[in-house]
Amino acid sequence: MNKLLIALGVLVVIALMAFGWYQSGYNQMIGLDQQVKSSWAQVENQLQRRFDLIPNLVNTVKGYASHEKDILEEVTRLRSQWGQAANIPDKVAAANSLGGALSRLLMVSENYPNLKADQSFLELQSQLEGTENRIAVERMRYNQAVEQFNTYQLSLFGSFFASITHLTQPAVYFKAPEQAEQAPVVKF
Repeated sequence: MNKLLIALGVLVVIALMAFGWYQSGYNQMIGLDQQVKSSWAQVENQLQRRFDLIPNLVNTVKGYASHEKDILEEVTRLRSQWGQAANIPDKVAAANSLGGALSRLLMVSENYPNLKADQSFLELQSQLEGTENRIAVERMRYNQAVEQFNTYQLSLFGSFFASITHLTQPAVYFKAPEQAEQAPVVKF
């Protein structure tokens, strides 16, 4: 009878340990997935801030540089693409393209001394620079969350919990666009 109670006690302890391991691993997988989603939401918040600044910037530049029609139309078109993107990879691609177009738009402003001196343009440019810095920080945080999620997902026990939670697809990193590898050409 004593041996039966000891064996039963050992089985209960093993069952509790197994349940604790299962609960811990399952909760970690869910927590990492939520961290990726939360980090992406912060990236989107900053991209939305940039998105909201663009019409004011374009209208300010239009007043001074009306013959720079191509770049203004490109910025407007890319802004629309970002607004219509349905998933993270599409939003990443649209945001990268929009960032490049905005850089070209700001470089165009170098040719217009009156525009560079305009207070509303300077304020918009400053807000946009601050927003770009915020986007960079949030992209970094998002990529860190993705790295943690993907690393856990590929680990021995993480892959088990990934299959149980149906979170088997690796999260997508926010990468710099290919044209970012080359410095922009500035002509004086």
